[in-house]
Amino acid sequence: MIVAAIPKNEAQRLEALHSLEILDTPMDGDYEHITALAAYICKTEVSLISLIDKDRQWFKSKKGTTLCETSRDNSFCAHAILKPNEILEIPDARKDLRFIENPLTKADEPVVFYAGIPLLTTDGMAMGSLCVIDSKPKILDEGQRMALKSLGKQVERLFDLRLKNSALEQAKNSLSKHNDLLKDFAGTVSHDLKMPLSNLILTSDILKKKYEGMLDETGLTYLGYLKKSSLSMSKYITNILAHYESTAYDRDDAHNFQLNEMLEDLVDLLDIKYECEVHLPDTNFEIHCNRSALEQVFLNLIGNSLKYNDKKRTIISIGAREMENYFEFSVRDNGRGIEEDKLDTIFTLFSTIGHLDRDGEKGHGIGLSTVEKLVDSFNGTIKVSSELGKYTEFVFTVKK
Repeated sequence: MIVAAIPKNEAQRLEALHSLEILDTPMDGDYEHITALAAYICKTEVSLISLIDKDRQWFKSKKGTTLCETSRDNSFCAHAILKPNEILEIPDARKDLRFIENPLTKADEPVVFYAGIPLLTTDGMAMGSLCVIDSKPKILDEGQRMALKSLGKQVERLFDLRLKNSALEQAKNSLSKHNDLLKDFAGTVSHDLKMPLSNLILTSDILKKKYEGMLDETGLTYLGYLKKSSLSMSKYITNILAHYESTAYDRDDAHNFQLNEMLEDLVDLLDIKYECEVHLPDTNFEIHCNRSALEQVFLNLIGNSLKYNDKKRTIISIGAREMENYFEFSVRDNGRGIEEDKLDTIFTLFSTIGHLDRDGEKGHGIGLSTVEKLVDSFNGTIKVSSELGKYTEFVFTVKK
């Protein structure tokens, strides 16, 4: 018996193997299908996906044996990885100097025939092999060799996907941590900025009341500007915080509720001061989703229909349709409309179309970006259509 030599790139090879984080992991159906197919095509009793660790060979998948691992010194696959680009085929191990007296050839289920194709990483490191084994002498035909190579490529693709998924998971965790820090920062800044703004608003009211008789019209106007600017800044900060908190809605935090009852509550909450008609859906669907998130979407859309309407009488029509896999909702108004060249950027954060609302204030470009993020959390889509002077309509979906 001859123990397999250690590859010259052993340190790098082991590093690549351990980076897969695959050793001692549970059975996996994707790998099991490959070993089953390899044994069937090559007509052998056993098929293995073997990974060569420092002192052992461990089987990620096995067909026809109860063994989970063996010593590396006894491993046939340890010989296979020495020539990464070739199939190692041993018709009868009992006649091969490398394996005479090998304990595996004398086991109750002896390894007599062996054929293994090395399994490589994308940079050519041999992790182990896909091998087929039989207790009787055998020689593969050309078709079987080609099939074994093809199946080996499938295992390599699974390795590559595992690495990429691991990298994506790490990136996701990093982004999640960064997002949490950003939310904490936004919350802290929001609190720290809104307190002095509240003091400014309160102080301007006190100054106006206490010194009203001493200030001329210009002075009172400046105090009004101060209060109005402070209120606008406070609202801006609130909207930013709401935007970054929009991803915090938990899709699993869902329950059943009646759509029209929710919409009626929202209309009452808006306390509309303008002459306005709000038409609710004809059918009062029972919806199952995160109600708070859906309320936030409708509040933004209905609120915009109210703020940016230039008609004497505002008309808002809310539609709802139940499809096989999702609900479709629409909010349509009879307002001033949106220019066609602005429609593509309307959901971009901080992007505005330049219109002043009923109170003469310009939007901050946060609300619709928040709406898009919330709809995305529903695994839905949102789109807008509009005609200047006639209407604007938002249509969005919520996956069931």
